[in-house]
Amino acid sequence: MCSVETSTLPRPAPTRPPLRFDRNELAGAFGDLGTDLPLLIGVIAAAGVDSAGVLILFGLMQVFSGLWYRLPMPVQPLKAFAALVIAQKIPGRVIFGGGLAIGVSMFFLSVTGLVDALARLVPKPVVRGIQFGLALQLATLALKQYVPADGLPGYTLAAVAFAVTVALLGNRRWPAALIVIALGAAYALVLKLNLATAQQAVGLHLPAWHVPAPADILTGAVLLALPQIPLSLGNSVLATRQIAADYFPERGLTVRQISLTYALMNLASPFLGGFPVCHGSGGMVGHYAFGARTGGSVIIYGGLFLTLGLFFSRGFQQVVQIFPLPVLGVLLLFEALTLATLLRDISGQRRDLVVALLVGLLCAGLPYGYLVGLVVGTAVHYAMQRGWVELGK
Repeated sequence: MCSVETSTLPRPAPTRPPLRFDRNELAGAFGDLGTDLPLLIGVIAAAGVDSAGVLILFGLMQVFSGLWYRLPMPVQPLKAFAALVIAQKIPGRVIFGGGLAIGVSMFFLSVTGLVDALARLVPKPVVRGIQFGLALQLATLALKQYVPADGLPGYTLAAVAFAVTVALLGNRRWPAALIVIALGAAYALVLKLNLATAQQAVGLHLPAWHVPAPADILTGAVLLALPQIPLSLGNSVLATRQIAADYFPERGLTVRQISLTYALMNLASPFLGGFPVCHGSGGMVGHYAFGARTGGSVIIYGGLFLTLGLFFSRGFQQVVQIFPLPVLGVLLLFEALTLATLLRDISGQRRDLVVALLVGLLCAGLPYGYLVGLVVGTAVHYAMQRGWVELGK
């Protein structure tokens, strides 16, 4: 892996590339919608938290990330965190406490340089395997839950959206995601829109102030933060830095930069009712795959959630249900396929490819798979490397 800076606190790169807000940035802004929207809906429904706080803070963190990095570095809800909240219906006060706990943990790892040591220890094939595991999970979610959601009309819609995406993927003049989103919006307006529900949802709503209690911070740390940290270290920090190096090598982003902004977001958002967030390799791949090249896409994406939170949060769950899941499934599937193709840079090295495939299967198929994949994959890599050297002797 590339070396990382350890002598100073992470800070933005000295050059400040321009932000763009063209149609390609707009198209790229929807590249992560299929991952984020269902998680946020599920959390709001399960925990009963104020949707205004969740949506507004989620939007603000997107804008912060876009301005800080000035490249498509999106913000995502913490996936393991969200899964536990949805499954166990954990109340909001514990969510905010757990978010603060994970913010403190990541800040400690950043300022002490421990995250740098981890980056040096974990080899590239393991990082590629983590990305492949995420690709398997996203593809499974898209094909098993999203695409079949509306029955035969949904399958037809998904087939048309898939064909449009294949035909236009990479087209800078006619971005695929914009056409697909427009197709989904037309489908929703014709078949699903309830004007009475939409009218009831409109109205200004601001987030409320929260101060997590010590007991909630401790409970959140044990129940939510600890299961999340392995996934965050693997996908949100190490894999995201690798994606940034793949797509934007001139920026020289480090794991300390990424872990620091991860920490800062979670140190701030719990106080205004925000759900804990992270960066993510899949999100960056999704934005990039559909056309984004600057932080403009992330800022546009944040503006969408700010608008929903400020003016439509009262009926958020009902309003967003009109958008067809099959369309989100197609976007999610192409995000997964793009992630999977990242294996090609190690495909010529049989040993590295075996490690990456093993890690991907562990990540996608086991409880706490990202922790298991990270540990097992790293151990197998070094064991194979040592055996290879000894065999060469």
